[in-house]
Amino acid sequence: MTLEDYAEKAVAIALSNGSQYCDVRTESVQTTSILVENGEVENLVSSDDSGLGIRVLVNGAWGFCSMSSPKSFYVVQENILDAIKSARHYSEYKKQKVRLADVKSFIDTVNYFVKIPPSVDEMIKIALESDEIIRNKKRIIKSSVSVSHDKFYKYFVNSEGSKITHNFEDVISNLSATAHYSGLTESVNTTEGGRGGLEMITGDHDILLSAQSISEKADALLDAKTVKEEQATVVMNPDFVALLSHEILGHPSEADRVLGKEMAWAGGAWWAGKMGTKIGSSELDVIDDPTIPSSLGWYKYDDEGVPATKKSLVEGGVLSNHMQSRETAALFNVAPNSSMRATGYSFMPLIRMACTCIGPGNWGPDEMIKDVKNGYLICNMKIPSIDMMRYNWSISCQYAQKIENGELGELLRDVIVMGNSPEFFESIDARGKDFVVRPIVNCGKGDPMQIMRMGNGGPHVRGRSIVKSVVA
Repeated sequence: MTLEDYAEKAVAIALSNGSQYCDVRTESVQTTSILVENGEVENLVSSDDSGLGIRVLVNGAWGFCSMSSPKSFYVVQENILDAIKSARHYSEYKKQKVRLADVKSFIDTVNYFVKIPPSVDEMIKIALESDEIIRNKKRIIKSSVSVSHDKFYKYFVNSEGSKITHNFEDVISNLSATAHYSGLTESVNTTEGGRGGLEMITGDHDILLSAQSISEKADALLDAKTVKEEQATVVMNPDFVALLSHEILGHPSEADRVLGKEMAWAGGAWWAGKMGTKIGSSELDVIDDPTIPSSLGWYKYDDEGVPATKKSLVEGGVLSNHMQSRETAALFNVAPNSSMRATGYSFMPLIRMACTCIGPGNWGPDEMIKDVKNGYLICNMKIPSIDMMRYNWSISCQYAQKIENGELGELLRDVIVMGNSPEFFESIDARGKDFVVRPIVNCGKGDPMQIMRMGNGGPHVRGRSIVKSVVA
């Protein structure tokens, strides 16, 4: 029997043993990854994994089990019965019973387009070329380039009649350049790639250009100055906006955080209970969109079988929506909006961002800078520090430039941008016409922790915040 056969039989077993609802996700993943450091291939790893994860709803409580490549259906059946038993026991103590919002059922097969199928030889060639470009600057003391290719097959079936297959591939590259001179060390890194084939890091997305850029910037930062603390106008580039959108717009828009169900390990949302109220300037529009092609958050159905839809989270500064599962949608009395995903078959799905972005505006990026008398151009994400309610935050950037009388000036290093969410959102007075989605590969959430891939981004954004440098 195949895993698909197991999945369909599992649903029948769950229903015949008292489950109100059951869904099963079977997955197979083939991974190839290459790491090049300082001109040498450090490792080449290939792996395969497959299995199934089963959710059962019994008397208003969830049960879950997962198995890696079970050898017989007897193993599957025993695990299902244990999950049902656990859910039934838990339901006796559960005050708020789980209800699922109604959705339509679908039978569909989704094959995502791959223009250039990856090969190991080509991946190694690209990684070595990129690494060589990074090391071209004399003050670079370490270079690192990884390239990974993951091929996914996912099959979803539930007790309501859905049967959905996804076939897709991700190609991702992480590049870093570290420069050192006279006691100072500076590093610049970038992640490139998306849902597709080798074209995600070649052609229009050529990582050779990225390698050259980070090498030049790491070297230049050795001669850059630091910043004295001040509150100033900031123009944030799309890469920095990607992390800002992720941390202070995406996460607090997840309905489980709004409900306080993530407080123990991942925080809540400062705007809980503020639906329909103004939380920022009229220049703040926020979306979450799993239909953006090539994004790492691109999908046609989520892990509950709900069709992917573009969600408007903030419109003209007004909080308008959250990301919902079928369970939270029933509590909010709204429709589910395709926000449930799991890292893999061995995890329960959680509410996750797909591609949360600030929407584009009407300004050219150069126009935004020319309109600034005293401020900073903030470039490229680095490290975030956010409080539990996503209210107070500080995010470091990889580099910045001073803006004086509408002109870009000196390069600046070790810059941190700080603010609180309502004040910063209210200060936004311009958004660029440009719109860029960046790959995010390491978002953690849940207990046990799940690491998820997604997209985040937006245009250049202008507002006001505290800017300073912190040097170790």
